[in-house]
Amino acid sequence: MIDLHELDAFAAVARLRSFRKAAAERGVSPSALSHTLRALEERLGVRLLNRTTRSVTPTEAGARLLARLAPAIGEIADALAELDSLQDVPAGALRINLPRSAARLLLAPMLGSFAAAYPRVQLEAVTDDGLLDIVGAGFDAGVRFGERLAADMIAIPFGPPQRFVVVASPAYLALHGAPASPRELERHGCIGRRFPSGSRYAWEFAQDGRSYSVAVNGALVFDDDELILRAALDGAGLAYIYHADAAAHIGAGRLQVLLAGFEAAPSQYFLYYPSRRQMPPALRAFVDAVRG
Repeated sequence: MIDLHELDAFAAVARLRSFRKAAAERGVSPSALSHTLRALEERLGVRLLNRTTRSVTPTEAGARLLARLAPAIGEIADALAELDSLQDVPAGALRINLPRSAARLLLAPMLGSFAAAYPRVQLEAVTDDGLLDIVGAGFDAGVRFGERLAADMIAIPFGPPQRFVVVASPAYLALHGAPASPRELERHGCIGRRFPSGSRYAWEFAQDGRSYSVAVNGALVFDDDELILRAALDGAGLAYIYHADAAAHIGAGRLQVLLAGFEAAPSQYFLYYPSRRQMPPALRAFVDAVRG
């Protein structure tokens, strides 16, 4: 007899292509998970995973088994979730993937009230600025801007629209002056932002109802909002950042907003998740909290 626990363990490793990630997801050690998978392979008499020091991939037999197992395990999870939904208090694990900016601006302010309202929900938030396949990576939901959402996802607005502004410190402006239009940015030191993909972010603007972007250059390039903000405060260059992050500094005169007449339309974050016949209670609780 094959233990369902062993099959679920195999599915997790094959899906994540990593013993370490699968072990973290399941709350066990990688060595214990490896032992479970070897025992399963011995009982089945077939190798399910190809293991190297750098990667784990399903064999042909493993891929076929995973293709049949994944829907069945999903059905079992839905059945258990349906039972959980009969409880008065939502409970269970909830894994959410979201950018660092969304975690800081949207998730952090609601954590206290959510934990108090749903003490039996075990919320795990993983920050990732890349475009991750949340289903393939084992997440229940994700947060992204609307233009980056897959068409087959259910999505609801999360928080207010986010404005981006160009800012600079008074010290920088005293030395270099202020650009009169986005076209003049090429003559300024602009603090760049790099995506996990390796590409650099082009600053977005609008004029006369037309949107466009400007590729900027500068000596500093970061992938972290706080570093960009700090560099702007220190007079290292112009920065293109969330207005919410800069608001206190703008109000105190430490930063000045530039090119206000060219601001692009605000961007909207969305909470998104795959369509299911029965939404897990923990996810339902979080959706209700986001909707307010």
